[in-house]
Amino acid sequence: MIRRALLIVVVALVAAATGLYFFSHQRTALGGSVEKAQAQLARLSLPDPAGKLQPLSQWQGKVLVLNFWATWCTPCREEVPGLVRIQRRFASNGLQIVGIAIDSAVKVQSFAHEFDINYPLMIGEIDLIEITRLLGNKASGLPFTVILDRSGKIADVHLGRISEEELTRQLRRLLG
Repeated sequence: MIRRALLIVVVALVAAATGLYFFSHQRTALGGSVEKAQAQLARLSLPDPAGKLQPLSQWQGKVLVLNFWATWCTPCREEVPGLVRIQRRFASNGLQIVGIAIDSAVKVQSFAHEFDINYPLMIGEIDLIEITRLLGNKASGLPFTVILDRSGKIADVHLGRISEEELTRQLRRLLG
C-alpha cells in the first residue's frame, strides 16, 4: 500500500515537472510572437464604420480592451451588452473598449445601432486574425479579447465569450 502511494506521488511529481517544463518553453517560444503582436497593435490604424482611419495610439495611457468580433458570431453578440455596461461603468477611470469587427461596415453600423454600442468600432480584414494567432488564438476563433495596460503592454488575452464578471475583475486590477 505504501509502495503504491509512493508510486502515485512520484508519477504526479514527474507529470507536474513535465507540465512546468513545457509551459515555460511554450511561453519562451511565444515571447517573440507576443512582442511582435504587441508592436503591431501599437501601430494599428483601422477605419471606423464611416471609413475614417482611427489609430489605436489615440487611446495611449488608457487601459484598452480590444474585442475582435463579428456580427454573425453568436458569442460575440452575447458579450456586447456586458461590454457596453463595462464601458459605461469604467470610462471615467481610464478604460477604453474598442470593438474590432471582422465584418462589413454596413453590418457593423446596423449592429451598433441595434445594440446601442457606446465604444468605438473599427473594421478589420481577416488578416487581423493573424495578430490574434500570435497571441495564442491558434483556433482563429471569435470573439477574442486583448487587454492592454496603461503602458500598452498586453495584460491578458481571452478566446471566446468573456463574462462581464471576469472582465470586471481584471479591469479593477489594472485600473487601480
